Amino acid sequence: MAAARGGATGWRANIVLYAALLANLGIALAKFAAAAFTGSSAMLTEGVHSLVDTGNQLLLLYGQWRSGRPPDKDHPFGYGRELYFWSFVVAILIFGLGAGVSVYEGWQHYRHPEPMANPAVNYAVLGIAFVLEGGSWAIAMREFAKAKGDCGWWQAIRESKDPAGFIVLFEDSAALLGLVVAAAGVWASQAWRDPRIDGMASIMIGLILAGVATLLARESKGLLIGERADGGVIDRVREIVAGEPGIVHVNHIRTVHTAPDRIFVAISADFEDAMTMGVGESLIETIEHRLKAAVPAISSVYIRPEKREDAEPVAVMG
Repeated sequence: MAAARGGATGWRANIVLYAALLANLGIALAKFAAAAFTGSSAMLTEGVHSLVDTGNQLLLLYGQWRSGRPPDKDHPFGYGRELYFWSFVVAILIFGLGAGVSVYEGWQHYRHPEPMANPAVNYAVLGIAFVLEGGSWAIAMREFAKAKGDCGWWQAIRESKDPAGFIVLFEDSAALLGLVVAAAGVWASQAWRDPRIDGMASIMIGLILAGVATLLARESKGLLIGERADGGVIDRVREIVAGEPGIVHVNHIRTVHTAPDRIFVAISADFEDAMTMGVGESLIETIEHRLKAAVPAISSVYIRPEKREDAEPVAVMG
């Protein structure tokens, strides 16, 4: 499951974002054209939804690019967390633009209903959109399934340190559900001759987006504040340090992700009392090399020699 919490770089790593971007851009244009032709509120809402998703993918790609910059004097641990910032912005946009516009437009259509013209156009566009959105969803699902390993889906989402993958997965899932709701709204408003149902479908789509946005904002906030590394990584670090001759006891290990694929590790360890400064320095250097070789995601290591009885107690290790 460690792979699910890391991240990769390059075009292959962003295939999910590129697939979603192309699909949503084409879908948005088709939905807006259908809404203008038929007057469907649900279709207009779906167009806004796809347009917001298109912008979200652009922001995530921008965040990926910005987060890849190397460390400098002002940011010694790099810019990896900038991806987390843009992920949080995406969640806010889904809530504010996607959900907000959907609920507003739906309410306006409910208060001032207008008969829908040529619903067949809506069905055709929704069908095409479902195929394209489904393709994007399948790619996102496949990539996330490979990354999560044996871990459960919900646990993998909660513990993932690479937000781009699960954001697209959530967006596409919400989009597919929204398409079903939009199609049902178009059909029901025609079958029961009540155009207000189309507005109610828009409101329902907005509520779906609001729920997804709230979940994404919560996950992105945790990453932005700083989350520990995977428990398996922490156990591996403890095992390596404790196995070194000259280490009496590992007091505690603190970790934080500075990027999806970069981890800062701070270790407090009790060294043998008879160890000289020179030997201690060599041991620390050896430990650092071994940790980075065992866990390539570890980018920085800080080791503090500290007596076991003097070490500050830590309620939650890592």
